[in-house]
Amino acid sequence: MSARVRLAELGLELPPVVPPLAVYVPAVRTGDLVFTSGQLPVVAGTVQETGKVGAAVTPERARELAATCALNALAAVDALVGLEAVVRVVKVVGFVASDPSFTGQPAVVNGASELLGAVLGDAGVHARSAVGVASLPLDAPVEVELVVEVAGAGAQPG
Repeated sequence: MSARVRLAELGLELPPVVPPLAVYVPAVRTGDLVFTSGQLPVVAGTVQETGKVGAAVTPERARELAATCALNALAAVDALVGLEAVVRVVKVVGFVASDPSFTGQPAVVNGASELLGAVLGDAGVHARSAVGVASLPLDAPVEVELVVEVAGAGAQPG
Protein backbone atom coordinates (compact mmCIF):
# COMPACT_ATOMS: atom_id res chain seq x y z
CA MET A 1 0.00 0.00 0.00
CA SER A 2 1.35 3.41 -0.94
CA ALA A 3 2.21 6.12 1.55
CA ARG A 4 -0.41 8.41 -0.02
CA VAL A 5 -3.12 5.77 0.54
CA ARG A 6 -1.98 5.34 4.15
CA LEU A 7 -2.08 9.10 4.66
CA ALA A 8 -5.64 9.20 3.37
CA GLU A 9 -6.65 6.25 5.58
CA LEU A 10 -5.22 8.14 8.57
CA GLY A 11 -7.23 11.21 7.61
CA LEU A 12 -4.03 13.13 6.85
CA GLU A 13 -2.65 14.97 3.88
CA LEU A 14 0.76 16.43 3.27
CA PRO A 15 0.79 20.13 4.09
CA PRO A 16 2.52 22.77 1.99
CA VAL A 17 6.25 22.87 2.65
CA VAL A 18 7.03 25.21 5.54
CA PRO A 19 9.11 28.11 4.20
CA PRO A 20 12.61 28.37 5.70
CA LEU A 21 13.09 30.76 8.63
CA ALA A 22 16.63 31.65 7.55
CA VAL A 23 19.17 30.86 4.83
CA TYR A 24 18.63 27.17 4.06
CA VAL A 25 16.35 24.89 2.04
CA PRO A 26 13.74 22.48 3.45
CA ALA A 27 15.49 19.38 2.06
CA VAL A 28 18.61 18.42 0.11
CA ARG A 29 19.35 15.28 -1.85
CA THR A 30 22.81 13.82 -2.21
CA GLY A 31 23.09 10.45 -3.94
CA ASP A 32 20.32 8.24 -2.61
CA LEU A 33 19.77 10.21 0.61
CA VAL A 34 17.52 13.14 1.39
CA PHE A 35 18.28 15.23 4.48
CA THR A 36 15.52 17.46 5.75
CA SER A 37 16.12 20.63 7.67
CA GLY A 38 14.66 20.66 11.15
CA GLN A 39 10.88 20.93 10.96
CA LEU A 40 8.80 22.70 13.58
CA PRO A 41 5.14 21.99 14.45
CA VAL A 42 3.89 24.60 11.99
CA VAL A 43 0.39 24.42 10.55
CA ALA A 44 -0.86 27.08 8.11
CA GLY A 45 2.15 29.28 8.89
CA THR A 46 1.78 29.19 12.67
CA VAL A 47 3.70 27.28 15.36
CA GLN A 48 0.92 25.30 17.02
CA GLU A 49 2.20 25.67 20.57
CA THR A 50 5.14 27.29 22.30
CA GLY A 51 7.06 26.72 25.51
CA LYS A 52 9.05 24.05 27.27
CA VAL A 53 7.92 20.46 27.53
CA GLY A 54 7.35 19.52 31.16
CA ALA A 55 6.32 23.09 31.99
CA ALA A 56 4.00 24.99 29.58
CA VAL A 57 3.57 22.02 27.22
CA THR A 58 2.51 18.55 28.36
CA PRO A 59 4.46 15.54 27.12
CA GLU A 60 1.28 14.22 25.49
CA ARG A 61 0.77 17.45 23.54
CA ALA A 62 4.46 17.54 22.59
CA ARG A 63 4.11 13.99 21.21
CA GLU A 64 1.29 15.23 18.94
CA LEU A 65 3.43 18.17 17.87
CA ALA A 66 6.31 15.81 17.03
CA ALA A 67 3.95 13.99 14.64
CA THR A 68 3.17 17.35 13.00
CA CYS A 69 6.91 17.96 12.61
CA ALA A 70 7.32 14.55 10.94
CA LEU A 71 4.43 15.29 8.57
CA ASN A 72 6.11 18.58 7.64
CA ALA A 73 9.37 16.71 7.02
CA LEU A 74 7.58 14.25 4.73
CA ALA A 75 6.14 17.22 2.84
CA ALA A 76 9.68 18.53 2.31
CA VAL A 77 10.80 15.13 1.02
CA ASP A 78 7.76 14.91 -1.26
CA ALA A 79 8.39 18.36 -2.73
CA LEU A 80 11.99 17.45 -3.53
CA VAL A 81 11.77 13.88 -4.85
CA GLY A 82 8.19 12.64 -4.44
CA LEU A 83 6.93 10.51 -1.58
CA GLU A 84 6.81 7.47 -3.83
CA ALA A 85 10.63 7.59 -4.11
CA VAL A 86 11.10 6.88 -0.39
CA VAL A 87 12.83 3.54 0.18
CA ARG A 88 13.14 3.94 3.95
CA VAL A 89 13.62 6.40 6.74
CA VAL A 90 17.21 5.95 7.87
CA LYS A 91 17.43 8.34 10.83
CA VAL A 92 15.21 10.64 12.85
CA VAL A 93 16.59 13.31 15.15
CA GLY A 94 14.13 14.94 17.52
CA PHE A 95 14.93 17.98 19.63
CA VAL A 96 12.71 18.68 22.63
CA ALA A 97 12.79 22.08 24.33
CA SER A 98 12.72 20.78 27.88
CA ASP A 99 12.08 22.09 31.35
CA PRO A 100 15.29 21.33 33.30
CA SER A 101 13.58 18.52 35.23
CA PHE A 102 12.00 16.87 32.14
CA THR A 103 13.62 13.61 31.00
CA GLY A 104 10.91 12.08 28.79
CA GLN A 105 12.31 13.17 25.42
CA PRO A 106 12.12 9.66 23.88
CA ALA A 107 8.37 9.42 24.53
CA VAL A 108 7.84 12.84 22.92
CA VAL A 109 9.77 11.92 19.78
CA ASN A 110 7.75 8.69 19.58
CA GLY A 111 5.05 10.90 18.06
CA ALA A 112 7.23 11.39 15.00
CA SER A 113 8.36 7.76 14.88
CA GLU A 114 4.81 6.44 15.14
CA LEU A 115 3.58 8.72 12.37
CA LEU A 116 6.40 7.61 10.07
CA GLY A 117 5.59 3.95 10.78
CA ALA A 118 1.88 4.50 10.17
CA VAL A 119 2.50 6.29 6.86
CA LEU A 120 5.45 4.28 5.51
CA GLY A 121 5.02 0.86 7.13
CA ASP A 122 8.28 -1.07 7.43
CA ALA A 123 10.05 1.66 5.44
CA GLY A 124 9.32 4.01 8.36
CA VAL A 125 11.39 1.98 10.86
CA HIS A 126 14.53 3.99 11.66
CA ALA A 127 17.45 4.76 13.93
CA ARG A 128 16.78 7.76 16.16
CA SER A 129 18.06 10.32 18.63
CA ALA A 130 15.85 12.25 21.06
CA VAL A 131 17.69 15.24 22.49
CA GLY A 132 16.62 17.65 25.21
CA VAL A 133 17.59 21.27 24.52
CA ALA A 134 17.18 24.61 26.30
CA SER A 135 15.28 26.29 23.47
CA LEU A 136 14.24 25.97 19.83
CA PRO A 137 13.43 28.50 17.10
CA LEU A 138 10.20 30.46 17.64
CA ASP A 139 9.97 28.94 21.14
CA ALA A 140 8.71 25.69 19.57
CA PRO A 141 8.59 22.75 21.97
CA VAL A 142 9.85 20.20 19.44
CA GLU A 143 11.77 19.99 16.15
CA VAL A 144 12.31 16.92 13.95
CA GLU A 145 14.68 16.21 11.08
CA LEU A 146 14.90 13.15 8.84
CA VAL A 147 17.44 11.30 6.75
CA VAL A 148 15.59 9.29 4.09
CA GLU A 149 16.88 6.82 1.51
CA VAL A 150 15.26 7.32 -1.88
CA ALA A 151 15.17 5.36 -5.11
CA GLY A 152 17.61 6.30 -7.85
CA ALA A 153 21.05 7.82 -7.46
CA GLY A 154 22.55 11.17 -8.17
CA ALA A 155 22.45 14.58 -6.58
CA GLN A 156 19.58 16.84 -7.54
CA PRO A 157 19.30 20.56 -7.09
CA GLY A 158 17.20 21.63 -4.10
